[in-house]
This record gives sequence, structure tokens and C-alpha cells, in this order.
Amino acid sequence: MHPEELALTPVPASSLRDDRWFETLFREHYPRVVGLLTRLTGDPAQSEEIAADAFSKLSRHPLPFGGQCDLAAWVYRVASNAGLDALRAGTRRRRKEEAAGAERLRTEAEPHALEMLLREERARRVRTVLSALKPRDAQLLLLRTSGLSYREIAQALGMAASSVGTTLVRAEREFERRYRARYGDDV
Repeated sequence: MHPEELALTPVPASSLRDDRWFETLFREHYPRVVGLLTRLTGDPAQSEEIAADAFSKLSRHPLPFGGQCDLAAWVYRVASNAGLDALRAGTRRRRKEEAAGAERLRTEAEPHALEMLLREERARRVRTVLSALKPRDAQLLLLRTSGLSYREIAQALGMAASSVGTTLVRAEREFERRYRARYGDDV
């Protein structure tokens, strides 16, 4: 299925009265939400847990928000916020693990293992910089790299679609500036 086919379309109020609204929304968006969170956290199990929590919050409302809200956009917003919170909480733990990882790097001799460790290190660096950005900037970058269109991003973050491009460019520049300030030109 193409991303355009899974657009973040509002759930019609008439279908909210139908008990299947949640199942439909879950089936259409759960895999994408988990994928987005996995790219953010690097942990598929944690991503599934966060996504399940977001959908659980949504399911507790018999007629969510009186039909006044785009439910898919709400789930993406809640899930990405929770993912960013988890990422920030794990930053302190990762700092302690970095010392152990650096020692492991020195003792590994296999080129394949070294390549894998370098790839993990790059991903960790990206997560570290993302966790230091303003939440909206981090969400913008995360949603865009997850394949959402500008319109879908605008819906998920409650902003005008016409401002997504400019805001995204600013977020990319801020990400690059912070990455280079922290790690230099070493990508």
C-alpha cells in the first residue's frame, strides 16, 4: 500500500457510533506507528509497547473527542510524544553504556562486527541529537522520515500544511547544526 492510501483522514462521526471504528483505525495505522517509533527508539519491543499505549488511550473513550478530532493524527501525535519522552529518559542510561561500548569497540577485531558497531553508533548519535531538539522539530523529522506526506504531518502536528516545508527545512538545519557541534563532520 502506498503512503497516500493510508492518509490521515478524519474518522466520520457516523462511524464513531459503529463499534468497529477502533479496529479499523488500529489495523490501518498500528504498523506505521510502530515503524515510526522503532526508527526513533531503535527498540522494536519498546516501540510496540508505546504504540499499544497510545491506541489504548484512544480506545478508552467511547466516542473519542465527540468526533471533533482527526483520530489518526491524534494517535501519531501521542505516540511520537511518548517515543521522544522514552528517548530522553534513555539518554542517561546510554551515557553509562557508551563507556562500556567504547571498550567493546577496542576489543572487537572482526570487520563485520566493527561495521555493525559503527552503524549502531551512528544511530545512537542521531537519537541523541533528536532527543535534544525541540519536540516539534524532532516530530517533524521523525514523521517525514517515516514517509508521511506534508499534509499528513500537518494533520498529525496540528499545523498548516503550507508551513510544513519551511518548518521542516529549519528543523533539518537545526539537527545538522547540533549534530556537527556535538560530533563534528564525522557521520
